[in-house]
Amino acid sequence: MWLPRFFPSTLLILGLLSWREALVASSAGLLEFSLGTFRNVKLNKTIPVEAVLRNIASNVTVIIFQVHSHQKNVAISFDKNFSSNSSGTGVDRGLVSILRPQQSVCTWYLQSLDANQVLGTAVSFPYAERDPIPGGCNLEFDLEVDPNIYLDYNLMETQIKFAPANLGYARGANPPSCDSGTGLNSRWRLHYDVYQYFLPENDLSETVLLNHLRKMSEVQSIRANGVKLVSLTTDDKTNVRFSSLPGQGVIYNVIVWDPLWNTSAAYVPVHTYACSFTSLEDNCSSLRRLSLKIFFTTFAVLGLFVCFFGHRFWKTDLFYMGFIVMGFFSFVLFTRLTHLSYDVCLILTAVAGLVGGLLLIAYWWRFGSVLLCMLIIGLVLGFLFSSVIFFTPLGDYKAFRDDAVFWVTFSCIALLVPVVFVGCPRILNILACGIVGSYSVVLAIACYMYTSLAYITLDLLRRVLSDDFSQAYTNAPFQTNDIIILAVWGMLAVGGIMVQLRRERHEIPFPPHPYRIWRRERERRITNILDPSHHIPPLRERIQNKLSQIKEIFRKEQPAGERTPLLL
Repeated sequence: MWLPRFFPSTLLILGLLSWREALVASSAGLLEFSLGTFRNVKLNKTIPVEAVLRNIASNVTVIIFQVHSHQKNVAISFDKNFSSNSSGTGVDRGLVSILRPQQSVCTWYLQSLDANQVLGTAVSFPYAERDPIPGGCNLEFDLEVDPNIYLDYNLMETQIKFAPANLGYARGANPPSCDSGTGLNSRWRLHYDVYQYFLPENDLSETVLLNHLRKMSEVQSIRANGVKLVSLTTDDKTNVRFSSLPGQGVIYNVIVWDPLWNTSAAYVPVHTYACSFTSLEDNCSSLRRLSLKIFFTTFAVLGLFVCFFGHRFWKTDLFYMGFIVMGFFSFVLFTRLTHLSYDVCLILTAVAGLVGGLLLIAYWWRFGSVLLCMLIIGLVLGFLFSSVIFFTPLGDYKAFRDDAVFWVTFSCIALLVPVVFVGCPRILNILACGIVGSYSVVLAIACYMYTSLAYITLDLLRRVLSDDFSQAYTNAPFQTNDIIILAVWGMLAVGGIMVQLRRERHEIPFPPHPYRIWRRERERRITNILDPSHHIPPLRERIQNKLSQIKEIFRKEQPAGERTPLLL
């Protein structure tokens, strides 16, 4: 009967003792790990943390130990010296420990490179003798066996590189040769699957990253949560390009698969936000420039007006479409041919867009050709329609890596829109006003918060500006924010189209030719002397009269008559 009475107190005492032992171990720089279990660690620059893994089973031949942090670099090493050929440095780094016969304990050392304390998460994964060894045939990087994925990014594209894997082998045996042959008994039979995982949109927090990294570290969880983008063979280069998504967290990992034994192993996952947390320019917290917000907010206000009233106000519609065409091509020219800053390019683009819009209005006023105007408007709608198609997974097909195939297909789809609606130009114009005008609202929203829908057109602009972007995979997340913004875009487009169709159903399709009306009015004023407008003076004389009236306002009044001063 004494056991139930003292059992809670016994548990409390044991818990306090175990907590005290863990605290002492942590303060002494020693951390105990178990296989497959993540553990958060706090690292500093002065005292390295010793990570120890005990009681390793005899069937385990390889252990991959990895550590991850949010934005600060950490170092991981086999010894306390942290030499270049036995350690790695970065926000996502790991080491491969090849176990010796009878070995049951492994030790690694962790250290922060920043003066402040850095929070990270660490884990170790075991692999057997038939499992492939990630990075086992490394010839490019410092470590002899390098399971890491090396990531490099800019505002347009993100590139990952990794070392080829080798076949697994038993403890104490010699590793298989990496260049002995290309048969089924060599590493050339291995396959590599590249996976991508998106973090929640508009969330750059440390906690979210460390929690979601656990879903992309082990083979089974990677296949369950990640999206497989590409499969590589040993004949392919072990580097892959992706479209950069500044401000959006992305995790990449690679699974190497041995088809002979049907075994797999995972590399060390790597993450990026395609932006910097420390630099002043392109900082993650201030990605969206003020100039960009002003430009696209103004553009969205005009687009919203065109969405609902574009066909009624025909010249405003022409100005809007001309602005888009001229602005797009001028931005491409300014970016590719000059080294001007982004803000200067944006200002010049706005000026060129204004000129393009006015030129299209002037063309309509002088020639009155509905056909050419509707061709330009139809191409703008076709451009957006084709961009939407290539924004889907269809755009990542291998055939479209070829620029010739891509641009021919893209142009055919864009030309298809004006060709289909050649017999009903009014319908085409109303559709273009509703869809293109409402999409400008999406671009304006993207200036204030992240949305993948902005990359419908941005990925195409990147392909025009960068020669290497054709090799990049353009997969983007589609989460709650994107669903809401897509619904807003759809409602605005449908609403604008329905309003204009209902309002214009009994009106003439297009306004009459402005130049002909002007000539007719001028001839009427010249020939009809009874018309009051016939007696209106010429423009030059009217301007001179106005100037004379303005001068009279500022002329000093002269004294009238003689005045005698008072004599005192």
